[in-house]
Amino acid sequence: METKDYGYIRVKLDELLKQRNLSKNKLAHRAEMQRTQINHYCRNEISRLDIVVLARICSTLDCRIEDLLEYIPSTNKND
Repeated sequence: METKDYGYIRVKLDELLKQRNLSKNKLAHRAEMQRTQINHYCRNEISRLDIVVLARICSTLDCRIEDLLEYIPSTNKND
């Protein structure tokens, strides 16, 4: 059975940190998160989004969820 390509969600945390001139270490401290977890979000190496983590990031960076996440639709029009 083939799986349908629905597109994917891109986490834009790395871009937000650069825009705000904030280090991953400072975010980790302020959001009470592990630096390794932030690295995974920055590199889009997560398979499940944690709403508590997303809330911490948005609160700490004073941003909206749509500033942090972007839906990239499938490029395959046949799906």
